[in-house]
Amino acid sequence: MPEPESFEDASAPGAQAEVIPIVAGRLVVPLVEGPVTASRGQLRMAAERFFHHRMALTGLAVFVLLLLWSTIGPVFWKYSYATITNQFGTGPSAQHPFGTDTIGHDMFAQVMQGTQTSLETALLVAAISTVIGTLIGAVAGYYGGFWDQALMRFTDVVLIIPLLAILAVLSNRFSKQADSSLFVGLLLAILFWTYLARLIRGAFLSLREREFIEAEHAIGASTWRIVLRHMIPNAAGVIVVNATLTVALAILTEAALSYLGLGVQPPQVDLGTLIASGEGDAYALPWLFYFPAVFLIVAVLSVNFIGDGLRDALDPTQREH
Repeated sequence: MPEPESFEDASAPGAQAEVIPIVAGRLVVPLVEGPVTASRGQLRMAAERFFHHRMALTGLAVFVLLLLWSTIGPVFWKYSYATITNQFGTGPSAQHPFGTDTIGHDMFAQVMQGTQTSLETALLVAAISTVIGTLIGAVAGYYGGFWDQALMRFTDVVLIIPLLAILAVLSNRFSKQADSSLFVGLLLAILFWTYLARLIRGAFLSLREREFIEAEHAIGASTWRIVLRHMIPNAAGVIVVNATLTVALAILTEAALSYLGLGVQPPQVDLGTLIASGEGDAYALPWLFYFPAVFLIVAVLSVNFIGDGLRDALDPTQREH
């Protein structure tokens, strides 16, 4: 966020006179409204940089297509992921583009449903963990003192918990319920917020010392106004980039848990369960393994490209070429 410019002598060569309204002896516009205007200008520049980032746009297009294909496709496809056909272990064909498994499931429908489950779970994890991390980091960074120490020590405790161990214990105990993907998503969300909380805490510690925040305090602005109108928008880059990369991490973690039998449980399917079930037949029936594996890789890469583009676009040191 650029600092308010100092006064220039209008009589100097090339200098321009600046008219600044003064209310009750205080400079109002440059200190209070200036950062908001600058934020909007930076947002426009960030959007322009993002839409000039070819890999980010490619990743965004691929991710949107995957999301639409996996959510709308099952409505129009002739087979359900649970339908058992009279074709057992057949290769890709016009009737079954991704072939069938040894039980007779249409793999095209299975991969669609698996992709939908994995993406929905990952988006749920990113949304919930972002809210938790932003809230805890904002309170710790804005208030400091006791709240900072208490919340950061709590964050440290969550950070040292062996992630795989706790997920294995809780998943094995509770994931037998009907909607196991929802349980896995909630479980990952309450463990994925720690990194963002520390980032937001650092950003708020820096922002609360800035002149425009001090000016807001001086004119008696409420805490909610300061946080929501100035501090959150100035930390939006950190929040958005971290949320995007959390989607990719959640896809991989959820797939790994399902691969180990600790995630989504039958009759639900996700990309991890499909990869695990197709691994044993990878040589004889390679389409059972490679199709879900390719879609997993494509999903993760597309999200990573989006994250890279957002990081570059929101980086104030970037220059347009």
